[in-house]
Amino acid sequence: MWCAAEALLQSATIHVVFPNCCLTGETMPAKFGVWWCGPGAAAIIVLGLLLGRAPSSAQEGQFFRIGAAATSGTFFEVGGVIASAISKPAGSPPCERGGSCGVPGLVAVTQATQGSVENLRLIASGQIESGIAQSDVVSWAYAGTGIFAAEGPLRNLRAIASLFPETLQLVVRDDSAIRTLADLRGKHISMGQPGSGTLADARIALAAAGLTEKDFGAEYLRPGTAAANVKDGTLDGFFLIGGVPVPAIRELASAAPVRLVPVDADVLAKMRESSTAYQYSVIPAGTYPGITVETPSIGFHALWIVSADAADDLIYAITGALWNDATKRLLEAHEPLGSQVRLENALSGLSVPLHPGAKRFYHEAGLPVDENGIMGKRG
Repeated sequence: MWCAAEALLQSATIHVVFPNCCLTGETMPAKFGVWWCGPGAAAIIVLGLLLGRAPSSAQEGQFFRIGAAATSGTFFEVGGVIASAISKPAGSPPCERGGSCGVPGLVAVTQATQGSVENLRLIASGQIESGIAQSDVVSWAYAGTGIFAAEGPLRNLRAIASLFPETLQLVVRDDSAIRTLADLRGKHISMGQPGSGTLADARIALAAAGLTEKDFGAEYLRPGTAAANVKDGTLDGFFLIGGVPVPAIRELASAAPVRLVPVDADVLAKMRESSTAYQYSVIPAGTYPGITVETPSIGFHALWIVSADAADDLIYAITGALWNDATKRLLEAHEPLGSQVRLENALSGLSVPLHPGAKRFYHEAGLPVDENGIMGKRG
């Protein structure tokens, strides 16, 4: 069994579907990553395959989980590429011979979760090693404010990198009467699944527009399910935050005529009264099939977060693997989102301290970290 597992690992591509974990229409194709459906769920079977009969030298390797979000979102897509890039299981060919250029002995896996809020709680409680989360949600968690006020500050959160910009997107059918947030009254809208940054920020955007979920029929669906329901006409629209293009929206736009609803400047101004993390953002025309006009909206940063308890040398090595040339080539194969993951933007929008291992890498790379590694550049 170990030989089969090793062959799978070295093939650099594994396709795993857990029927009991995925919703209709959402499978889990993964680039190297062994995809998980919740902390310790069905993927234990796969890890058992990898570890159960491994020789002792392979057992000395280390697994490193990256909490993402729904399988049809950008966290999962980029997380899968990163998991592939930083992994280098025992016995794999050398980097210079076409093998992985990741961290020796490391096998990274991307875990499907409910999103930013859940990822941060899982990291803080030690249930996963790392996760991707929206910059504003990270700031609430670290300070113990907003939706984290009841549980208090999660002070053991640290940053590895800012990965890519994100945008709030509200998707409706092209023939919909919904043109502004105010037009959501009386409609049937998905706000995002519980535990997601989408749900948290959709509520803030609605409040800035003078609305609450009581003003319309609210659903709390995964992106793939929401997109399918918009396509068949049983849902009027859905919110989704992600780097553009988001796979779920791209696939929907390819199958049915849809629009993106703009978020006007007044809504952004009110949102910025509570947090300067919110930025003006524009989704370019042509980002999605059939959408030929640019759409103004609200922007964020997607941050890769880890526990402060992670070993400095490990995070130093992971940060180096993230920003090597081999990883850059892997990311660029996932255009246009992949090219947005750039070393020069690695410190943009950080809302928690850098992990010391990451700080050491950026200092050596000449990036502007301060003496304590508290923050990089803002923006």
